[in-house]
Amino acid sequence: MSSRPVLHGVHHTARPTWKLRETVAFYRDKLGLPLIHAISARAWGPREHPDFLHFFFDSGNGSTIAFFYYIATEQPDYTLPRDDYRYEATHTAWRVHSYDELQAWRERIEAQGIPIIFQIRHELIESIYFRDPNGYYLEITIEVRDMNPLDAADATRTLEAAMAIEDEQAQRGVPFRAIDQVWHRKARGIAAGRPVAAGLATIYVLDVPEFEPLVAACRKAPNCSVEGPFEGYWQVTSPEPIVFERKPLGLVPALWNAALTGGYDGDVTTFDRQRLEVAPRVAA
Repeated sequence: MSSRPVLHGVHHTARPTWKLRETVAFYRDKLGLPLIHAISARAWGPREHPDFLHFFFDSGNGSTIAFFYYIATEQPDYTLPRDDYRYEATHTAWRVHSYDELQAWRERIEAQGIPIIFQIRHELIESIYFRDPNGYYLEITIEVRDMNPLDAADATRTLEAAMAIEDEQAQRGVPFRAIDQVWHRKARGIAAGRPVAAGLATIYVLDVPEFEPLVAACRKAPNCSVEGPFEGYWQVTSPEPIVFERKPLGLVPALWNAALTGGYDGDVTTFDRQRLEVAPRVAA
């Protein structure tokens, strides 16, 4: 029986452009990515397919970023850049290995007159974001810590919970409206082998450095009990509301918004930009 086939990284990502000169100037001249390959071809496939150029820039470690320039075509409206989270979700992220490299890239980008949209820490990475002439989002990022088997196990719990809820929506019409449904289901799965007494607020905190401030705060809270870690999670229980304040914890907003990612059982009575409160569930 053959072993599972293995991928060896990204060869290229590709997108269309209707700004040939601007795209070449941006990637080759401003960012300094070498132009290493170009295909010039007559139409492919259907008769309505136009002639095109397909060109590639070296983005390091054997990867490239590529573009299609379709000759004598008009850009359709659905490809135009817009301030919309769905449009911005499609982006390219490049890796660097140190904060010095990240800072050097920021300085180069700004020196070329390219606006930095923001620099942000979120979970395992810290990134700078900017746009190319086509409006495509670009990201340069550094991993703050390496991913490990616990991250993979937690990802499996998260996606399995979400897919189960999606299945319930398709099969029984149960709407999938909020991330709290995923967090509740994760908590039930974790608690299956370690039951929790009724009438307690319970949260599960993944045993990784970025969420350690949550655990440390609970250890200091007089009404909280912290046990574990087991199955990779700290179990925090309390007969009273479990309360966190973002600024004293030192959590950046992206981490704060994911504070309950390990799962919880109870009622979230407050979750705004600065305060999170999980109370014992009120019996129906």
